[in-house]
Amino acid sequence: MRVIGTAGHVDHGKSTLIAALTGTHPDRLKEEQAREMTIELGFGWMTLPNGEEIGIVDVPGHRDFIENMLAGVGGIDAVLLVIAADEGVMPQTREHLAILDLLQIPAGLIVLTKTDLAPDPAWLDLVETDIRAAVSGTVLDGSPIVRVSARTKTGLNELITHLQTILEKKPVRPDLRRPRLPIDRVFTMSGFGTVVTGTLSGGSLSAGDEVEILPASLTGRIRGLQTHKKKEETAVPGSRTAVNLAGINVEQIRRGDVLVHPRQYLPTRRLDAHFRLLKDASAPIRHGQEVKFFLGTSETIGILRLLGVEELHPGEQGWIQLELRQPVVAVRGDRYILRRPSPGETLGGGTVVDPAPKGRHKRFDQAVLKSLEALMRGSPADILFEAALTLNIAPLKDLTRHSRLEPADAETALKELLAAGRLTLLESGEPAPDSDLLAAAQPHWDALRHQTLGLVEAYHRDFPLRRGIPREELKSKLKLPPRVFQAVMKKLTTENLLAEWGALAAKPGHEVRFGAQEQAKVQTLMRKFEANRFAPPSVRECQAEVGEEIFNALLERGDLAAVSSEVVFRKQDYEFMRGEIRRVIEKQGRITLAETRDIFQTSRKYAQALLEHLDAIGMTVRDGDFRKLKK
Repeated sequence: MRVIGTAGHVDHGKSTLIAALTGTHPDRLKEEQAREMTIELGFGWMTLPNGEEIGIVDVPGHRDFIENMLAGVGGIDAVLLVIAADEGVMPQTREHLAILDLLQIPAGLIVLTKTDLAPDPAWLDLVETDIRAAVSGTVLDGSPIVRVSARTKTGLNELITHLQTILEKKPVRPDLRRPRLPIDRVFTMSGFGTVVTGTLSGGSLSAGDEVEILPASLTGRIRGLQTHKKKEETAVPGSRTAVNLAGINVEQIRRGDVLVHPRQYLPTRRLDAHFRLLKDASAPIRHGQEVKFFLGTSETIGILRLLGVEELHPGEQGWIQLELRQPVVAVRGDRYILRRPSPGETLGGGTVVDPAPKGRHKRFDQAVLKSLEALMRGSPADILFEAALTLNIAPLKDLTRHSRLEPADAETALKELLAAGRLTLLESGEPAPDSDLLAAAQPHWDALRHQTLGLVEAYHRDFPLRRGIPREELKSKLKLPPRVFQAVMKKLTTENLLAEWGALAAKPGHEVRFGAQEQAKVQTLMRKFEANRFAPPSVRECQAEVGEEIFNALLERGDLAAVSSEVVFRKQDYEFMRGEIRRVIEKQGRITLAETRDIFQTSRKYAQALLEHLDAIGMTVRDGDFRKLKK
């Protein structure tokens, strides 16, 4: 499940584009519809051609509502930077682009809208040249530019294809078992009560979970969950989630609060961070300056403490400590934005390095600055773990290369991650930084294991008379490379979480069991086999008697043995016939088709099918009109 967002100047067609893609206009307020301007966050969803459903957050483009925009883009996986062909790059285009770059939004497309209003193709080429210059050096440098017209519907299919491509290249959000839902909407629904919405990260939420609303430490319970207006028992990381809460009133919650599992997060009023002042900032920033702090969907006033310098000039970077008026929920690595309160201006942003420092730092203490540098880089184990999260499932040598750690540090980090259970080996062998053994970050492995076992269980529910799901079908559903699939299957069977029967996979201990009506049909069929042991009903007659599913179940359980596409015997009769043929050949050295027919007083059809089957499995070999035991 992924979430994408829009960005761009006012009246450049963001909401109209979303309406054309989803069939639903995101502007829900009467004032928005009257002014034809997005004021609050809008939401929608759509299904991509590959079947993935994505959520969409539509943000305001007007400069007066830039802070509402900030509440919507923090949790997105990709962005659509919307630029109108008749106006090109405008002031809010640049400010939104700067914010996307500060937040390091991981992927994006540039959508050139209103192309039907362009005077000629040459004009569009000029606009694209300006766009390329504007995005140069940002997270959107090199991103595709797609020309569309929401009015004429041109370019929409190409846009959807590009969007699917960039999302397929990005790993899904890992389940770190620490769910965090920054709340962007709070409302009540008749018959349901309090509902909050947001983009879920860090872990899953399930109906019935006890939850906490921070920073007020309100406790409640999840009564129900919805994703894109569909009821869900579990909401997964990366999904747009609506949570129906019991035990908490709507008046107690506001945008910017965070829904979490109890005792997993602590609010903070002080944090250390790395900061980059935008090169287009109107003035330097100074120690003690008051700023607006934006993190997730939260917004509060803070006092900026510069560390190591008296001021930062436009384009410069440095270390800061923030003293916040209201507590926020932050973790190491969170991205944030700072704005000037008045006159309103986006100053810059960066990364939270320590969400809970012990106290105020001495501003020019070199030990403090070195400590912050180390925290920014992370421990070797943290760095290797981040590489594992990025690469999903990969050989250990690829994780080491991606982490850029020195061999000794990589070896220490690897041992630490394996000992702590943060990294899982999918193949047996001696782990080493330069090893080819496949490994996965524990959240990725937990998610893949859950998905695999879930598919097997679903197959058992859908096809209770089948022994298990075909391995190839399971591989196709998981969309895994052959080597990874083999490693996953071996690990799950070794841990006794899966059982394999030839080309089938099943839950350990799973057996095909017939109901009363099915068992009655089976008994009727078996009486016919008993009455004609060596000339039993044909495959077609069996299927007509009990149905194809029951017949296949009898084969998989071993009650019946197929010797050809038309001939099948009871298992005990098949074993008896094999034994008799072996005994006769051992006694006289060979056997003919006619002798086989006469021994069992059956027809040529059954005798020939049995002998050809024994040839095929390597028990006998044909020599003219005779069969001999194969040496």
